[in-house]
Amino acid sequence: MKPDIHPKYYNDCKVVCACGNSYITGSILPEIRVDVCSACHPFYTGKEKFIDTEGRVERFKRKVDVAKKVQEERKAKMVKKIEKKQVMSGVKSLKDLLKEAGK
Repeated sequence: MKPDIHPKYYNDCKVVCACGNSYITGSILPEIRVDVCSACHPFYTGKEKFIDTEGRVERFKRKVDVAKKVQEERKAKMVKKIEKKQVMSGVKSLKDLLKEAGK
């Protein structure tokens, strides 16, 4: 092996989770901070919970709300268009009025 090209290896690397759990392992970093570990991950605990570290759930909910609002606006626009067609179907042209008057 070439000297001085390999990173320093720490046998006592401390891994700290956001839930408060910590354990010792080996790594090239002296300390590692993680958001989820085996003590709090839903797969290992069997409990259902949202792991939202960057606001992804809220962002998704906002997108769903905006999509619903757009869908309602489109539906209202379509209803207005249909009502306008129904009103316009009852309107007669000048040619039709003259034919009726001539009978």
